[in-house]
Parts: sequence; structure tokens; C-alpha cells
Amino acid sequence: MKRRQFLNSSIAAAIATSLPTGQALAAALAAMSEVSGDVDAVTGGGVSITLEQAAVKELSDSLRGRLLLSGYEGYDAARRVLNPTIDKHPALIVQPSGAADIMNAVNFARERNLLVAVKCGGHSFSGKSTCVGGMQIDLSSFRGARVDTESKTAYIAGGSLLGELDHEAMAQGLVTTAGTVSHTGVGGLTLGGGFGRLARRYGLALDNVAGVDIVTADGKLLHADANEHPDLYWGVRGGGGNFGVVTSFEFKLHPMQRTVIGGDVVFPLKDLAGVLKVYADYAPVAPDDLYLDFVVSSDIGKEDGIAILHACYSGPESEAAKVLAPIYKAGTPVNDGIKSIDYVALQSSWDNTDPRNTGSYLKSGFVNDIPDTLVSTITQNFKTYNERGTTMFFQHSGGAIGRVPANATAFAHRKSVANMFAVVEWPLAEPRDSHVRYIKEYWKDFEPFIDGWYTNEIADHADKSVNRNYQGNFARLLKVKNKYDPTNLFRLNANVKPTV
Repeated sequence: MKRRQFLNSSIAAAIATSLPTGQALAAALAAMSEVSGDVDAVTGGGVSITLEQAAVKELSDSLRGRLLLSGYEGYDAARRVLNPTIDKHPALIVQPSGAADIMNAVNFARERNLLVAVKCGGHSFSGKSTCVGGMQIDLSSFRGARVDTESKTAYIAGGSLLGELDHEAMAQGLVTTAGTVSHTGVGGLTLGGGFGRLARRYGLALDNVAGVDIVTADGKLLHADANEHPDLYWGVRGGGGNFGVVTSFEFKLHPMQRTVIGGDVVFPLKDLAGVLKVYADYAPVAPDDLYLDFVVSSDIGKEDGIAILHACYSGPESEAAKVLAPIYKAGTPVNDGIKSIDYVALQSSWDNTDPRNTGSYLKSGFVNDIPDTLVSTITQNFKTYNERGTTMFFQHSGGAIGRVPANATAFAHRKSVANMFAVVEWPLAEPRDSHVRYIKEYWKDFEPFIDGWYTNEIADHADKSVNRNYQGNFARLLKVKNKYDPTNLFRLNANVKPTV
């Protein structure tokens, strides 16, 4: 046991024997949060530094929220992300209670050039929301959603999860695009794009952002919208976390009935070619109020797989049968789960498909059409393996997403009809290298069909690839980066490296 951990636990035990239970618990937690010495850390450039005890204590005293160091209660839970193969240890973790705490944390990090990670829901496949030796700003204690029905606006605290947005808005008969898994962080999803079951009808999540409050690298809290700091407002909508920590989002809301028609239709793997062909033909021309995903998947240790068409139809119920009819031409379903369902319930229906209790790695790319050659490539290449699971899926795009000009926001991929993913999973006890090599090799056959990739899925892309991926918007993004984060404090993202 580390000396600090031993002393902390001894102090807590001693206090507990002399105070009433509630006071003992509070005193013990306080004792376990004392800064007991200097802290080893790293800069954004990877240089080892030492944070003096007095400075770390001063940071801790400036917060209404918590400062966690290794060995403190809550440190291990805070540093973890949903991908369990990511096992990183920040030097210190700030859990802010509000914007003032974030400002203090950013100022501390900037003055010392600390490596900084920002965690909202922890969904980053590549672990960009945690770090080794830097500062993690963990927004999990900074959540809340408020709906103004008169202006049809939702005000969402920076650390909130999508389920909070859906729950509060739909209670007032209002919605906005909010992903497909309810425990996803609002910030991470929205700043990179924000696909979801209503995106073809109402646009990406970022298309519905009316304004943000954001702590930039200089430690200032700014409001950015179409009139105030419009360059920053443009940049955060697709530029990811490159410019600061968003403390509050304003979302435009839309009236919608609570009941939708949706669910999964499951087909046997032998129907894969037919299912994919129906998807390829129908997805690009489907009405805006239909969201349709394609999935083909095999689990670890199973010799067979399944193909799935997942639907959410939010239009008039009288039109549902006609709109959904093409799905049933794809093959012979083994299970038909499409039904009338509460929208908020459908939004959480995939929550258990994302438990991250296996190792995983993904590749992704946008496709602007789904030609027969892509259909045949997927059909011929998909295999099942006992030692790993493989999933190919398409997330539906187009509709209202594609009617926004590519330069209207920093998100450039308006031509796509779908975002295509290939995911490999393996037992956690196994080394990752062979499985990652497998999916990278597998993905090579699909690279000719893609036109850029979703920045929220960034893993180990080279700098030049990141720059090209912003397409015609990169030069403008660079100007915004140079202005608001000239030292690249916020770099754990699809990073736009400043030139000043």
C-alpha cells in the first residue's frame, strides 16, 4: 500500500472513532483529500514536471467541486472511460461544480502547460477524455437540463448526458437531435457533429445549437452565438474540443409527438446480401422522418451472425406502414421488434448494446453513396470468428443534414448518406494487438469508398489526415484555433494545431 493511502486510511479510521457518523464521514473524506506532497505531471508536449504541493493545494482550495489525486476516494472511477482497454492515470482530476471551477482549472493548467483531457460521458473509443500524467477535467458532477417552452430552447449544463436532454424536452412535447445511446455525453457528441434518430428531420445536434458558454484557453468564460464571438460559434460546431470547455449549451427544440414507430428487425446472416441491398437502395431516398441503420454482427464465440435494420419513424402514423414496407422485402425476419414506442424509451433502447465489457477498436468513414461494389465487398468479406466479434454498421445520414451548406459550420461532411463503421471486439483478458491489426487490415477494402471520417471517432490518425478531414473548413478552423487556443492547451481531440 502506498504511504499516502495508508496514512489517509489511518486518519479516517481515527476520526471515525471520535465523531458521530455523519461528521466522521465528512471529516474522513476531507482528510483523504489533503494534498500531502508534490505531484509529478507532464506537459502537453510530454515533458515531465513537478507540481509543487502548495500550488496544488491552492488549486484545491479554489474549487467548490473536488480535486482528486491518485489514491483518493473517487479517483479510479473518475479516470475510467467506457472502453475498458483504456487504463490511464491523470496526475490530477478536477470535478467542477460550475464554470468558476473550470476557469480555475484551465488557468492552472495553462500556466503550467499541463496536458489536459476533458471528460463528459466517457464514450471516446480512443480514450481522448482521459490522459497519462496531465489534468483531467471530469464534468460528471456538472449536469442539469432546463427547458423554456415559450422560446423552445433547452439549456444544458456542460457535463450532462443525452438522456437528461431527451427526458426534460420530451416532457414538454419538444425534441432535438440527441444521439442513439442515452448515457452519451452531450458535449462530446455535439461538438463533433451529433447524429441521431431525428437528425434527418431536424439536422445534426450541432445544427440545433443556438449558443454556447465556453471557457477558452485564457481562462475566460465567453458566450458564443451568431452575434457574439461568431467565429468561435462557427468553430465549436464541428471543431470538437479544440477551443475550450463548454459549460452550457442552448439547443433549439422542435414540437413532436411522444410516440414514434421504431425498433429492430433481425434477419439471419444468410439474408445479408438482400438486407444490405435494400438498405443501399432505400436509405439515400427515404423520407426525412425515417431514420434507418444497417448492422451485421457476430459475437465472440459464436459461429453465426445476424443482420439488423433498425428504424425510427417519427412522421404521421397513417404513413408508417408505407414508409416501413421496404424493410420487409430484405429477407425473412427471425424477429420483428418494430412497434409504437415512447421516443425516450427508444432513445435508451440501445444503452445495453454499449456496455464496453470487452476490448474494442473501430474504423469509420463517411460514404456518399452505397454502390453495388460496396454491397458485394461487405457481403463477401464478412466472416465470423470464435476468438473475436466483428460488426459492420451504417448510421443513417442525409435528409436535413445534407441541406446545410458544408461551410455553414465547421462540420464539413454534408454529402454523406451514412457513416460506415467496422468494429472488432475481443475478451478483455487477451492482448489487443492482433485484433487491432485484423480490423485495420479488414478496413483496407473499404477505404476506396469513404470520403473522410467522423472526428468523434478519432483514434490514431496522422496530423495530415486530420487536416484533410476538415476539408474546405480547415483554414478557417486554424484561424479560430490560433485566436482562442494559440498554445494548443486543448489537444486531445481531432486536433487543429495552431501556427502562431
